[in-house]
Amino acid sequence: MSLHRLTRVVMGVPNVDETAAYYEEFGLDPLGNNSFGTRDGGEQLKIVHAPTRRLVELGVGVDNDDDVAKVTAQMSRLGVPISHNGSELLAQEPISGFTARIHVAPRIAQEKTPATPYNGPGRTDRFGRAPGVVRETRIKPRKLGHTVIGTVDLAATMKFFTEGIGFKVSDYVGDKGAFMRCSVDHHNVLALAAPVNFLHHTSWQVDDIDDVGRGAKAMLENNPERHIWGLGRHHAGSNFFWYLKDPAGNFSEYYSDMDCIPEDEIWTPETFHGAQGLFSWGPPPPPSFLEPDDLAALMTGTHAPASA
Repeated sequence: MSLHRLTRVVMGVPNVDETAAYYEEFGLDPLGNNSFGTRDGGEQLKIVHAPTRRLVELGVGVDNDDDVAKVTAQMSRLGVPISHNGSELLAQEPISGFTARIHVAPRIAQEKTPATPYNGPGRTDRFGRAPGVVRETRIKPRKLGHTVIGTVDLAATMKFFTEGIGFKVSDYVGDKGAFMRCSVDHHNVLALAAPVNFLHHTSWQVDDIDDVGRGAKAMLENNPERHIWGLGRHHAGSNFFWYLKDPAGNFSEYYSDMDCIPEDEIWTPETFHGAQGLFSWGPPPPPSFLEPDDLAALMTGTHAPASA
């Protein structure tokens, strides 16, 4: 796959300073001008002003200019509004209006992290205390893993990603959503049918389940209202998760242990229904995860122009 990763999310919010402070506390590296980086992915989040919270831009990395040209041709066949900025392609998603920025970017070369040793019945892989209980370092996410968007026209949004950019479908959530990938990760985008277009959440990789829990604990110690859902494990993607809520109302996820699909031939998409489309184990998701508390307010602000 010439596509190889999400490079950056540009998030529009009405309360930029407050939201930026949250993501710095979340563990992202402040780079100035409300931009933030991860340990392995460089700059991966930018926060800009918008009247209501929304996805403004999504960056997708490709290997070379020929890959940009291929996506350009695909978008042209779909009749999608496009423009070029040097060697970058800017394509406007026709439903929610966010911009997909397709550009040449280096592949993420993650240092091989040794597997966390866990003891089990008849198996002693470590001696002494577990690493997760003696770590004192602050959580610093490794990379942007995926983003989830609500769309009023799921078929059109899926077509933009699959036929326009070249994402592959990994799994389906009934007829209500599709997990799609532009890398070896099980999914980089989940598009969900919704009554309004909005940004549901961004998801950030950490080393293991201990760091999922440690990150959530640190974020909740003085702000328990940030808790949304966790600890749990998804079925689609298999990853451990814990969801928190930022000051603008977007959800943010710490995750670890995502399914990988290095070759398309080894994977057959499945369709999940009911709870299986959401999780394998953990507490049930709260109603606000499926229908955010500000959904009605987002619907009244649907036609408000956003500024980047």
